[in-house]
Amino acid sequence: MRPPVYADEFVAWLESQFPNAQTDLTRRIFYMLDNEPDLWPSTHSEIHPNPVTYAELVQKSVDFAGAIKGAAPKALVFGFASYGWNGFVNLQNAPDANNRDFLDFYLASMRTAEANAGKRLIDVLDVHWYPEAQGGGRRITEGGTSAAEVEARLQAPRSLWDSSYTETSWITQWSTQGPIRLIPRLLQKIATHYPGTKLSISEYNYGAGGDISGGIAQADVLGIFGREGLFASNLWLLGSSNAYLYGAFAMYRNYDGAGAKFGDTSVSAGTSAVDRSSVYASTLAGSNNVVVVVLNKQSTALRAGITLKHRASLATADMYTLTAANANPTRQASLTKVATNAFSYVMPARSVSTLVFRP
Repeated sequence: MRPPVYADEFVAWLESQFPNAQTDLTRRIFYMLDNEPDLWPSTHSEIHPNPVTYAELVQKSVDFAGAIKGAAPKALVFGFASYGWNGFVNLQNAPDANNRDFLDFYLASMRTAEANAGKRLIDVLDVHWYPEAQGGGRRITEGGTSAAEVEARLQAPRSLWDSSYTETSWITQWSTQGPIRLIPRLLQKIATHYPGTKLSISEYNYGAGGDISGGIAQADVLGIFGREGLFASNLWLLGSSNAYLYGAFAMYRNYDGAGAKFGDTSVSAGTSAVDRSSVYASTLAGSNNVVVVVLNKQSTALRAGITLKHRASLATADMYTLTAANANPTRQASLTKVATNAFSYVMPARSVSTLVFRP
């Protein structure tokens, strides 16, 4: 029988094997404190048969984060990797909840722990988000593609930010009684209880990875994550068919098949009808190009008038699309301007388009 390996020993070994783990931004090692502790009594009943308490999870976070920081002082530590909404609210009905919001309690406790330890222990608040939104009585993560499920899936990303949108779910019916606004809600908790903490969604999926509706939702989510200031995210695959999820990533990261990507500086962009369309814009360092990703959530084509405020005169736009006909980005005919830095574009039905505007 092998002797036990302690957490700090494991971290020290990783840091020794990857000496650039905290300086190489493209291959940095992050440390996450376990996974979905709010569900331990059901997922790990052999070793944790009883419900996790507020006090227990805070103490475990302090102990293990302290051990990690002792072995790797510059490491970023993520906690607490909650499974979902009821974990955020009361740690899945923890016996010591006493009507206290768990995320508020956790963040405030970590702030106190920093003061006691003389160093920050938790750098990133991490949660999981598998939407509870329903269409036609079915949850969108089940992957169905009926008309009601598709419409619910296309609108569900709005629950990440939109104060005017209320999805159909048990969360909005019984908990929020209105819009979820997940990212602004969590960022406000951070600002109130532990400023400076970053935010991560390390598991999420909107279902139907093999359908254009899943691709549009994924592209919308990526744009929202960037615009709303999320620090990190990770797609968790739920099924074997995921071509449109990969296609959505490619519309930002490899739309031309040769590594061309969305810019490194976000640009303010908006649409007059968030229920029908979304738009995300960026610029590239050292270039006058503007890269824009636009989404048409409708089942029919949608004309878009695009006006860009830019110091350069933009004359043309390369165009790539993701549609029901092809799960990979497809090059289309270029657009030409109709006025100074103004373009008219007919978005295909249910599509993602990447437009690269050039002088």
